[in-house]
Order: sequence, then C-alpha cells, then structure tokens
Amino acid sequence: RVYVGVTNHRDKVGLFEYDVPKQKMRLAGFIPSLVNLRDWQWQGKVHSQIVEGPDGCMYFSTDGGESREEYLMNHPHGYSGGFFLQYDPVEDRLTNLGRGLQYESIKDIQVSAKSGLILGVSYPQVHLLLYDWKKNDLSDLGRVGSDHVPRVFFSDWYGNMYYVDWRQRLIKYEDHSGKLLFSSDSLPAFDGTPGNRIITGVTAYAADREKGVIYLVTYGAMLMAYYPQRSGFGKVEALGSVYNDPSRQPWDYYCPNLALGGNGKLYYFIGGHGMYVGGKPQNMLMEFDPATRTRREALSFPLTEVDEVTGADVRDHDGNLYFCGRRSDRRAEQMGESGASRPFMIIFNPEKEINPQGK
Repeated sequence: RVYVGVTNHRDKVGLFEYDVPKQKMRLAGFIPSLVNLRDWQWQGKVHSQIVEGPDGCMYFSTDGGESREEYLMNHPHGYSGGFFLQYDPVEDRLTNLGRGLQYESIKDIQVSAKSGLILGVSYPQVHLLLYDWKKNDLSDLGRVGSDHVPRVFFSDWYGNMYYVDWRQRLIKYEDHSGKLLFSSDSLPAFDGTPGNRIITGVTAYAADREKGVIYLVTYGAMLMAYYPQRSGFGKVEALGSVYNDPSRQPWDYYCPNLALGGNGKLYYFIGGHGMYVGGKPQNMLMEFDPATRTRREALSFPLTEVDEVTGADVRDHDGNLYFCGRRSDRRAEQMGESGASRPFMIIFNPEKEINPQGK
C-alpha cells in the first residue's frame, strides 16, 4: 500500500491510502479527528515523508504550515507544536506518539530500519530530534542549522539515518553505536551554486541495495551516488546535473523527487517554483542511467496536467513507481493561499509504459 498526506493549508489534513492490488484510493481519515486533537492543537499539513518502520507501521509527523505558523507566532491562537504519528495498516489505526518541541513544527523524519528510533527536525529552529517512542524518550540533539531548515532525511539498510547541515555536510545518526557523526566534507555542488540552494540540501533519494548505493539529488540540481557503510561515512560520487542546457546554469533546476526503476535507471520530474526547462512552463519527466551517466527526456506535461511533483524511493514489487503531484487550476487559485492546485498520485512502470523495449 502507498500512503499520502494531503492538505488545503487551512482546515483539512487528510491521510490517504492506496491499495495497490485493488488499485483503489481511500481516505483513511482527517488527522485531527483520527487522533482527537483539540482546537488549539491545530496542524497545517503533513510535510514529512511517510516512512515504514521495522514493525510494518507507517510513521510521519505534522507541520504548522509556514505562513500560518509564523503569522500567529505571538498570537493566542498560535501554533502549539508538531506531533509524531504512527499508522497501523492492519488495525487501520492512527496513534499520536507525542509532540516534538513546543511551538515547533516537525518538518521531516526518518525511521531506523533496525532499532525503530525516529530522527526528526524541527521548524523554524532546526533542532535535531531523536525519539525512542517506545520509551517516550525525546532527545533534543541541538541546532544543526541557522535560518533555514533542510527538508529531507534518508536512511540506509544498516539502520543509520542521515541529514545535512547548513553547508550541506552529512550528519549521520549511527544506529549501532548511538553516536551522531558529522562529515568534514560538503556534498558535491556546482561552482557558483547560490547559498540558498546549498542550505536546502537533499531534496530526494532512491536506494539500490543490491548495488550498495543510495542516489541523492540536491536543491542545487546535483545527482550523486552515496555508498553507505555501517560505521562512519561512505564514498560520495557526483553524477552531474539533472538536466543539460548549455544556456543555463547546471544548478538552476527544481527537482524534489527521485525513484529507481527495476531497470536500474533513475526517474525524476523537473519543474516547479517558477523553474522550468525547455524555455516554457512545463514539467519534464527525465530518465537517467547511472552506469553511463546519460539522461534523456521521457515525457513533458503542461502545468495544467503536472505542475510540481514530490516523492522519494517508492516502488512496488511489480516495478511501478509512485509520486505525488499537483496541477494548476484557475478555480482552485480563487480559493487563496496554497489552494491554487489539485493534488493527485502518479503511477507508472518505466519498463512497460516509457521504455517497453528496454532501450
């Protein structure tokens, strides 16, 4: 099954479940009602990934929504703080595991595949949080950023979890030792990449356990391969930009998604936040072969069909890849802030629908 969080940034935060064999989507419920939040515990959205833990449950966190959270920061109806949540697919039950820091959102989380510990980050103060929810033990590991919060965690098959600091250096929670490690080197970036791209760090990832590599893409549009180790940091190899346009800077693309096909190739959508390719507003689906470092344009879409796409490392046993998207909609734009789109899920099998001959 595939899980999606959807919001209107005002008064609805829904959890959706897609049944892959039945090809049916259902609303599991609205989060405030499912966990009986009170009015003063309002939440703006699910900003984090929805991650499977070693127990088969899905874990995620809540966020205040930046504009509303900041606008009401000193208001009696201000934001009280984000929550760690657990959804049990077997019992169809959402459980509130507890709040993070008071007044702070939880922008993203990752779950250790070995210990089940949760690593999260708060907004706006960028506190790294380690949560042993079974013991109700929340540890504030301190601030790892300044005035911006990098958005994405990733993990490896050893149970280690990763984040980046404000200079795009890896931070690793080493699961077997319980230590927090800081890399001395920044992740690869193109010359001239602006600081606001560097501090946002990783935007998506896709793991190939068979080859022992995790592919990453950054807000500076750099694709790279990371080879994790149980202890310490592994090798990082730059693979190049997500797109090649000689008239444009290699870092000037927006790609907050990534997936690995069964053919060993990477797939990602480029476009959003006013950054598009091909000289016109469009969203482009790309195919990248890590073995040859070649890329090709697979499909393109007008913004009325695909405006922006998110998602990282979601693939089923049949090789289908899953992303979430939104499309521009003039009717929705009249509804105000962040209602200016229509959400939907994208499913495709690159070996059958994009590259049927395997070429």
